[in-house]
Amino acid sequence: MVIEGEMMEIHNYMEEAVKEVLDGILSQREDVCKCDVCRSDMMAWALNRLPSKYVATQKGRVYTKLDEINIQFKTDIIKEVVRAVEYVKDKPRH
Repeated sequence: MVIEGEMMEIHNYMEEAVKEVLDGILSQREDVCKCDVCRSDMMAWALNRLPSKYVATQKGRVYTKLDEINIQFKTDIIKEVVRAVEYVKDKPRH
């Protein structure tokens, strides 16, 4: 149900969550390329292995943000991002 005036562009919230985790992991790693190509590959690799979390309202965004508190939600994201970093580190496209 969409309340009038509350509509926003449809957005996969998982992208924000993965980017946040990826930024945190890469800030601690000196052994990984952080160029735009590698970062995009890492994001795509992780996102293709995680469920989408589409939101179309601000209320939906808040509910999805609350889901981040769930330990399993965070664990799944961290696990896939770490795998993505290692994969791209071993097979960069450049």
